Amino acid sequence: MLKIYNTLSRDKQQFVPIDPQAVRMYVCGMTVYDYCHLGHARVMVVFDMVYRWLKKSGYNVTYVRNITDIDDKIIRRAAQNNESIHVLTQRFIDAMHEDADALGVQRPDHEPRATQYVPEMLQMIAQLEARGLAYLATDGDVNYAVRKFDGYGKLSGKSLEDLRAGERVEVTDNKNDPLDFVLWKHSKEEEAEEVKWESKWGSGRPGWHIECSAMASKLLGEHFDIHGGGADLQFPHHENEIAQSEGAHQCQFVNYWMHNGFVRVDNEKMSKSLGNFFTIREVLKQYDPEVVRFFILRAHYRSPLNYSDAHLDDAKKALDRLYTALKSEEGRGEGRALVDWNEAYAARFKSAMDDDFNTVEALAVLFDLANEVNRSQSAELAAQLKSLGAVLGLLERDPTEFLQGGSVAQGVDEALIAAQIVARNEAKLAKNYAEADRIRKVLLAEGIVLEDSAAGTNWRRL
Repeated sequence: MLKIYNTLSRDKQQFVPIDPQAVRMYVCGMTVYDYCHLGHARVMVVFDMVYRWLKKSGYNVTYVRNITDIDDKIIRRAAQNNESIHVLTQRFIDAMHEDADALGVQRPDHEPRATQYVPEMLQMIAQLEARGLAYLATDGDVNYAVRKFDGYGKLSGKSLEDLRAGERVEVTDNKNDPLDFVLWKHSKEEEAEEVKWESKWGSGRPGWHIECSAMASKLLGEHFDIHGGGADLQFPHHENEIAQSEGAHQCQFVNYWMHNGFVRVDNEKMSKSLGNFFTIREVLKQYDPEVVRFFILRAHYRSPLNYSDAHLDDAKKALDRLYTALKSEEGRGEGRALVDWNEAYAARFKSAMDDDFNTVEALAVLFDLANEVNRSQSAELAAQLKSLGAVLGLLERDPTEFLQGGSVAQGVDEALIAAQIVARNEAKLAKNYAEADRIRKVLLAEGIVLEDSAAGTNWRRL
């Protein structure tokens, strides 16, 4: 049985969906004012992996990942660029989809945009006000009264006393308590009309936290199975989602809370201020997208992920080993086959994935299987390797194409390499082994490895 580490309970729990045949999952998506970075890549790949495994486990999954397309940062960036909010956000939504597609991330079943669900947000805010959990402040904002919700802090483990002691915001006329957070922001005169909606509290726009509560409830119901996101969202965003949703609907919001670990760069937290901030497309200029996906899955999703060129280079070499096992026609077989979960390797793979999506152990199974394929040249085991890799969104390309550089083989003149291979073969036939060895060394210096077999000579990038 599948076990999931539940942030709410702080332990692994057997996964029992509300509907035995179906799973409803919501993941916090991107705020679209810039290109996606490595942290976004990890969220996308991790929950794509979860989505794939739930479906492979026989569940009918409804996966929702939202888009925040109205936010202070978006408004500021659009003003700086002298363009409309819609033009800005659509450009970066398109870029996000390009990045996700490159990483082999499947589209979620629903991808709601915050601006499309403002009526649902207003309805939820009204429910909270009716229950005494929201109030209109003197500045026109509508705030959530945190102390009136019993259980605030249960996800993050923070008590109200601890939060209050660490609170640096002074009490003002606008909030009854510094811990209160905004549900509805009143409009400012200088803001564009496209970020203003009418409400019974006056013109304004939704606060960030209310967006996910309203969209999740609308698309998945008031009580659903899994809510995911990055560890940075655990507090205050997810804590506030619980307060809003349970305060409005008077029932449990989510059964299992999942959070992936932070991305670090050379053991330091990734941030623009440290100058170690990388967008996905910057990384993909240097590394094949499947290498990046493999690198992300090589770490357990709850562990910190340490990005460095050395780690990506090592991931490339490791993925090469798996593709090399599939390279020859006789070892590759006819392609993917249906997985027999009673087979020893597949059973180990399933056991790993059922243990809180342990991709570290699942990938170890793939390497053991690849070693056996290399030893036995079994087409059946090669098909099994391919099938299990596909469960993780890996090993679905032509092995020779991948090993020769794939979609990032910039600067490689394939025609020239082919000509040099011909020249080397001619030199070997003429028993001019010095010339043949010279050609091999020249190509090796350029990062091209030649591999001889009974079928001929192939090349791959170092």
